[in-house]
Amino acid sequence: MSNPFVRIVEPLDPKQPLKKFFNLSKLEDVRYAHLPFSIRVLLEAAIRNCDEFLVKKADVENILNWKVVQHKNVEVPFKPARVILQDFTGVPAVVDFAAMRDAVKKLGGDPEKINPICPADLVIDHSIQVDFNRRSDSLQKNQDLEFERNKERFEFLKWGSQAFKNMRIIPPGSGIIHQVNLEYLARVVMDQGGYYYPDSVVGTDSHTTMIDGLGVLGWGVGGIEAEAVMLGQPISMVLPEVVGYKLLGNPHPLVTSTDIVLTITKHLRQVGVVGKFVEFFGPGVAQLSIADRATIANMCPEYGATAAYFPVDDISIGYLIQTGRDKEKVMCTKRYLEAVGMLRDFKNSSQDPDFTQVVELDLHTVVPCCSGPKRPQDKVAVSDMKKDFETCLGAKQGFKGFQIAPDRHTSIVKFNFEGCDFELAHGSVVIAAITSCTNTSNPSVMLGAGLLAKKAVEAGLTVKPYIKTSLSPGSGVVTYYLRESGVMSYLSQLGFDVVGYGCMTCIGNSGPLPESVVEAITQGDLVAVGVLSGNRNFEGRVHPNTRANYLASPPLVIAYAIAGTIRIDFEKEPLGTNASGRKIFLKDIWPTRNEIQAVERQFVIPGMFKEVYQKIETVNQSWNALNAPSDKLYTWNPKSTYIKSPPFFDGLTLALQTPKTIEDAYVLLSFGDSVTTDHISPAGNIARNSPAARYLTSRGLTPREFNSYGSRRGNDAVMARGTFANIRLVNKFIDKQGPQTVHFPSGETLDVFDAAERYKQAGHPLIVLAGKEYGAGSSRDWAAKGPFLLGVKAVLAESYERIHRSNLVGMGVIPLQYLPGQDAGTLGLTGRERYTIIIPEQLKPQMNVQIKLDTGKTFHAIMRFDTDVELTYFHNGGILNYMIRKMAS
Repeated sequence: MSNPFVRIVEPLDPKQPLKKFFNLSKLEDVRYAHLPFSIRVLLEAAIRNCDEFLVKKADVENILNWKVVQHKNVEVPFKPARVILQDFTGVPAVVDFAAMRDAVKKLGGDPEKINPICPADLVIDHSIQVDFNRRSDSLQKNQDLEFERNKERFEFLKWGSQAFKNMRIIPPGSGIIHQVNLEYLARVVMDQGGYYYPDSVVGTDSHTTMIDGLGVLGWGVGGIEAEAVMLGQPISMVLPEVVGYKLLGNPHPLVTSTDIVLTITKHLRQVGVVGKFVEFFGPGVAQLSIADRATIANMCPEYGATAAYFPVDDISIGYLIQTGRDKEKVMCTKRYLEAVGMLRDFKNSSQDPDFTQVVELDLHTVVPCCSGPKRPQDKVAVSDMKKDFETCLGAKQGFKGFQIAPDRHTSIVKFNFEGCDFELAHGSVVIAAITSCTNTSNPSVMLGAGLLAKKAVEAGLTVKPYIKTSLSPGSGVVTYYLRESGVMSYLSQLGFDVVGYGCMTCIGNSGPLPESVVEAITQGDLVAVGVLSGNRNFEGRVHPNTRANYLASPPLVIAYAIAGTIRIDFEKEPLGTNASGRKIFLKDIWPTRNEIQAVERQFVIPGMFKEVYQKIETVNQSWNALNAPSDKLYTWNPKSTYIKSPPFFDGLTLALQTPKTIEDAYVLLSFGDSVTTDHISPAGNIARNSPAARYLTSRGLTPREFNSYGSRRGNDAVMARGTFANIRLVNKFIDKQGPQTVHFPSGETLDVFDAAERYKQAGHPLIVLAGKEYGAGSSRDWAAKGPFLLGVKAVLAESYERIHRSNLVGMGVIPLQYLPGQDAGTLGLTGRERYTIIIPEQLKPQMNVQIKLDTGKTFHAIMRFDTDVELTYFHNGGILNYMIRKMAS
């Protein structure tokens, strides 16, 4: 059927009649001007894609009627303009595509129908680790090791880029996905298929929201959901509430964008924005650069919203020109946005749309701060850091406690490093990393760090040699302007050499600490500290030996590295003493905003961006030299320990299977609150005593060759064994942290995988019990695929992180939620019972289902299939099964 809104199509420029757009102002509907700008993007996509099949006129009406409908849990479809992936999530996506081609062929269909319809970019940024640091050749050595470890994965990805149309690969060594998206990939307005329309994106990484800072609506989705979008399916989403976040005033001269985002993160966590859009407005927005806005949007997952949108304004347009985009296309972008009422003037309050609710922040009230020691929302003012850490030392084990006995708070362990004697104590900094697109995309904080380093070196300050320092920029542009502005050499003198272009320490690829440091930490059972300019600091994520981890701005990362401890009050205590005995305080070397801005104006120029990005796809010679097969069907290598055909589609038929009641399920694990995807499916090192290590050893590998869980996401045998393998896992069945559980039929304590295998062999289904925010953290499809392979049929939790719930649905695992006011405690559940979950023949979204225990107790829970589309996926056994049946038939 033709589009019913074709009447509002017209050329943007009468001189170019073939370049058209849907002119939303021609709707002549007064509701449009009152819609939040983020909702206008959803509306345009619905109108442009309206075919009365996947997208219906009723969907358009629901979006237009957002003010009334927003509270009614109404489902709408959304077709984003493009998809982005990083390699940790991209490899399993390409593996799934290859396996889906095989499955379609087996069912008699055309395997080449499994092909991205929606444009996709895959940026390889998650594989490089900080193996070498504090040396001029660290970058080259780390990149060489990256290729040595990941050659097989990279060859597979290169095959994918050739076998699948519409998929572009950005090679390793190019930068971090979200910074490359911001500086290069983002269009703001698409010009495709003869139409102009707003750029929008979903990505297989939760921090895809960073692009919202440029006015491109985007958010993270599960890898499984992204694969469906790539195959032309719309996202089915509940029309969100939109919280208006009004920014007022000007930030204090000493405050950085990092301080602002950590303040906003804590604030919005308190407001409660899970499942909602946040849209920024007010005159304070005009005081923020695009890099500042991108930093704030990047940490959207940490405050729990779906998107954190800054509508496009003249500063956005100026950024496109600054980063070397084509000026003619930029002017066309501006004309289009003006025509459809999507260009914002933040100082003009008459443009303010309706919001679900409005909250405010006066930027002048923001103070320098960090977040930690275990969660990004736990903001601590820098002036309170020493006191807060010392309180955490003795506090009960938890997000703000380590439960260290009072008589051990002053423990000191002496050790030798490279022939010199040093001491470690609780609070000693052992990792200091300027890392993550959150901050390395922002020239003001990066140049601020460089200028602080310059002043520190000139004042005679140093960093202790055992501290693992590193600088991992999100793009080559950063190195370019740090070098040209003259500050790079000072960063190097303090140990912050460039170690790679990738996520690195922020995702746990921090590499090993010196053995003598690890021995000292272990000997004293010390709470050692990592300080990083990243976006996540969950326990066990950054490094196994840093129990406390703090998020901080790049200048503060350097300051704490120089201090060597988190137990310092910068206002009262000096960073160190220079050669002449003078005490040097942080205030003596902190650069002013005017200093930073002057350097930024001079050295961050369009030519840098053009030079770096025009060769981004060809600059890596190691990538260029890779040989990849040219077949359309992948030839699986049975000897490979990286790439393996997954068992998800084994035995799949065209006929649907009726969902059955889950009978007498055992509880595999019982959790409290805030179990993250890092706990469920860790990305870091593979422990030598783990089931995954035993499997790899049986395949002839040595521990040096294990690599990380993240790098092995193309192999289900490794990933199933790595599920719930986090060393910081807290399972209520076990009296200590660790990746183990109780196998109830035998009473034995086993590794989680081994227990699951025992249950599976005996034919027993499994469930998981959890508290609030189950699945928080990174969008990680293996956090759903892994439990599925272990035999987990359902999860019963108090609440879910949005992306993880979607991933569970995508794998056919039932997300159950306690009724309001109920939890395991109020219901008296120990987890040692056996659970029968009654699945009725007629299912409805968010219906209550009955759960019977072998004790005779009965209660109800909400089945969190939120839309009819999700129920369709469940009936098919998951979203990928649905797509295979659709393509094969």
